[in-house]
Amino acid sequence: MTDLEMIKKITGESDEELLSLLLVMAEEKVLSLAWRTKMIYPLKPAARDWAVVAYNRLGMQGETSRSEGGISSAFAEIPKEIEETIKRYRLGRVRGHAYEKKPDEAVPPQEEECQEG
Repeated sequence: MTDLEMIKKITGESDEELLSLLLVMAEEKVLSLAWRTKMIYPLKPAARDWAVVAYNRLGMQGETSRSEGGISSAFAEIPKEIEETIKRYRLGRVRGHAYEKKPDEAVPPQEEECQEG
């Protein structure tokens, strides 16, 4: 099941274009906070969750709290569980730069392992 299909099931929304846009925006935010340029598998649930949160907050952009009929709600910018996941996979920074590991395919195999001796 794709991320879009998951979000569609969770929200019940049929507008795939809207959900795709929310997912792209959520992925961009997650990558920015994790100091990464490529999405890694462990961050995908955080991006999906953030897209669902964004869907639920449509029409309430910019609000920090709301009170209706004696019920008050406060909104965190990033829900705690999403923030914790992002922090777990955030890259370290050295002098303002974050360095991502190159894909394993780019690393040539060791010649010593191939030789018998």
